Amino acid sequence: MAGRDLRALFSTNDRQLEAGEAFTDRHGQWEFVQSALSEHLAHVTAPGFDVEDLEAPRTNLLVFHGVGGIGKTTLSRTLEAALADSAGRPARWGEPTWPDRPALLPVRIDLARSAGTDFERVLLTIRLALAAHLGQPLPAFDIALRRYWEHQHPGESLEEYLARGGLAGRFGKSLPQQVQAALSDVAQALMLPGSIGSAVGQLTGALTQALRERRQTVRALAGCARLADLLEAEPDVDALSYYPHLLAWELAQLPADKQVVPVILLDTFEDVGTRTHRDLERLLQRLVWLMPNAFFIITGRGRLQWADPALAGQLDFTGPAAWPGLAQQAVPTPRTAGTTTSGRQALIGDFSADDCDDYLARRLVKDGQPLIGPELRATITARSHGLPLYLDLSVLRFLELRRAGHTPTPADFDADFPALITRTVADLTPDERHILRSVSLFDAFDLDLATHAAGLPHQAAAARLIERPFVRHDPFALWPYNLHALIRSTLRTADDATDDRWTDADWRAASTRALAALGDQWRAAAGPDRRLLVGCLRQGLAIARDHRLDLDWLTDAAHAYTDDYVWEPLPLPEAAEGPATAADALAELLSALARRQHEHRSHTVERLTTALDTNLLPAELAEMARYFQAKAHRDLGNTSASRDGMQQVATGGGRYAPDAARGLAHLARAAGDFPTALTTAQTLGWPGRGQRVLGDIHFAHGDMTAAATAYTAARTEAEQHGNKGEQAIAQAHLALTTAFTDPTRAESEIAHAEQLLAGLDQRATTLTAQVAELVRTAGRDDDEFTDRTNQLQAEIAAGGLTSVALLLDLAVAFHHAVRDHEADVHETLRRLAERTAGGDYTYYLDIAHHMAGLTLPTPTTVRWAGDTDAVPARWRTLVTARR
Repeated sequence: MAGRDLRALFSTNDRQLEAGEAFTDRHGQWEFVQSALSEHLAHVTAPGFDVEDLEAPRTNLLVFHGVGGIGKTTLSRTLEAALADSAGRPARWGEPTWPDRPALLPVRIDLARSAGTDFERVLLTIRLALAAHLGQPLPAFDIALRRYWEHQHPGESLEEYLARGGLAGRFGKSLPQQVQAALSDVAQALMLPGSIGSAVGQLTGALTQALRERRQTVRALAGCARLADLLEAEPDVDALSYYPHLLAWELAQLPADKQVVPVILLDTFEDVGTRTHRDLERLLQRLVWLMPNAFFIITGRGRLQWADPALAGQLDFTGPAAWPGLAQQAVPTPRTAGTTTSGRQALIGDFSADDCDDYLARRLVKDGQPLIGPELRATITARSHGLPLYLDLSVLRFLELRRAGHTPTPADFDADFPALITRTVADLTPDERHILRSVSLFDAFDLDLATHAAGLPHQAAAARLIERPFVRHDPFALWPYNLHALIRSTLRTADDATDDRWTDADWRAASTRALAALGDQWRAAAGPDRRLLVGCLRQGLAIARDHRLDLDWLTDAAHAYTDDYVWEPLPLPEAAEGPATAADALAELLSALARRQHEHRSHTVERLTTALDTNLLPAELAEMARYFQAKAHRDLGNTSASRDGMQQVATGGGRYAPDAARGLAHLARAAGDFPTALTTAQTLGWPGRGQRVLGDIHFAHGDMTAAATAYTAARTEAEQHGNKGEQAIAQAHLALTTAFTDPTRAESEIAHAEQLLAGLDQRATTLTAQVAELVRTAGRDDDEFTDRTNQLQAEIAAGGLTSVALLLDLAVAFHHAVRDHEADVHETLRRLAERTAGGDYTYYLDIAHHMAGLTLPTPTTVRWAGDTDAVPARWRTLVTARR
């Protein structure tokens, strides 16, 4: 679309700068218009179409709605130009497919308050456009219009009004003459004497009588069944709103070579009225309904609600039967970038990254080259989130910086634009503005969260707000609504120049309410809901951190997160300068626990140490951090550090004391002190996962029957307590146990473990299940076994999981013992000797010797529980049975 960007042009003295209006494609919207308009043309030219049918459903409109600054007005202007002349059509839009006749007559009307447009001006604009296009009277409408004008504008001629209002300059001065010609023709047909100009009342009275009497002299107008009724009605604005029926009837009488379909583009429809004051909207709806042979393209900020039956009484024609194209889908589609359509309504989405770059490149040009460089365009594009208004404001900022002698850099565009707030809240009620600022605290929300965060007693304002185009909707999300990303960040960070801007105290009060609302939702859940827990934690931590709030329910939620050993990802942005609040420290703690499934355990130790060193965590959360720090040390083989941490937690007697006692039992097992480990295990019970610890001890002794029994009991306990993470751990170890004794049964046990692990994030347990599969196939093809072993070794090394590495070595030793590969057995023994050189887990080296039938080179340091001689025999029996 050709044009000049006058704001940019008058922002610089550089006369070599070319500042053009850049229209970015919007090809999807053009295709939507083509499709709808083609259907409309086929409908109005069909033999059965009746312009006087006032009961048929209306499909003669489509609606484009979107957030302020998305480009609706630019689209409306471009559509007007494209429909008027192929020269005004963007090249990429292509040729339309509709026929030459009826001709299309685009008429764009700006309904913005600043334009001062009322219904009278809307109807006059349409008639003036037809006057310029057709060059002939439309008697039924023109006579009614003249009668109205005489009553409503006494002493002011139509010609004077059109000249004063600027409409004559846009459409010419032919309408008054055409109206006069219509009056003269009727007066002549009725053989009325005298001055027509001063006898409009006499003429309309005579015409009405003639129509009632069905005289032949007025047979041309007699076909309009409702003309007499309209001429008898009081000629006020309400009657005027029914005159479009006369206009539609006259258009239907035109000969084939003059047939025309007005395409009326009503822009800035949000300024027509409010939800409680729909006077002008009611008149405009009549216009659309009474002109079924015209086509209307409405652009505004919100969806058109005419298909809502609840509006009956405020508007004349409501409900899905009246407006089938405007009826909302039962399940709304997610609002995403691009154009999201629902019948005849389309949400105008954000620009793509390529569109943004193209827009910026073409807005400012010097010497044939884009003035804004690629790097800066990329920065602006990323910050815009596809919002055209942001791009436009960035261009003006670029010129302002350049005018000050500064070369714009990406850092100059780090700040948001307050104008975005002004445009966004311009047509919102005070309650809606209050809700909008409140929900900007959330990255997603529902009606309850929005209402409670705002501190309002009712949901009405929130229900209205979610219909706004800057609120995105995903019905399948945990919380279905979220603000446009750029608008949300601007509300939270930009200087707010509106009259009802919030103070710091207002933001703190709202954040306190928002945090409490999240906690209430989590606590009110009918049962354990990990998805809700993680969502509330993620949003709650962000709010508490940003506004320096107390942890409150977040402490309990953190415990609930760790209790089940599920470890869902918990994406939280890190504090810019390290933890400064309790929320920062808790976020660091939980993030470290979640990330440990994907990082080397040494990183976990570092991050947990950082959280502890802040001294910001309350005692019970510090205990949590210390326990998992000790656990990570054990995974790394740092036995001494692990034992110190576990002992400190166990002695404290807090929430994690049973877990620490289990950790100490594991450490006793690692040291080869099985009597101590067994004694401790027997005291743990469910809180300390005692059955699983017993299973580990029996497994090390080669007593696979007792181990399987213990692991099965551990899994059953976990099921009874609803702990999916513990179920998966017990099942993976049960699968490993049966893999040594019964490969056939092990296949189903491994499958069960994989099923339980689906949706969990347990790296060590997943690797244990994979080791079980390796054991199940031990003794078969060497090449396949070696390939899978190498893959597992790499994954285990990446996680720093010493205990799982030892299990893998045990599986390899079992395989080579079954195959009776002496050299490979000795290589495995050498590797195990290296891993256990520090004195821990030496029982794995003993077991490998027992499986191969080899005598220990030195006396064992392991203290077995029970019959010491039974241990070598059990492990050797497993090998001979597999052979």
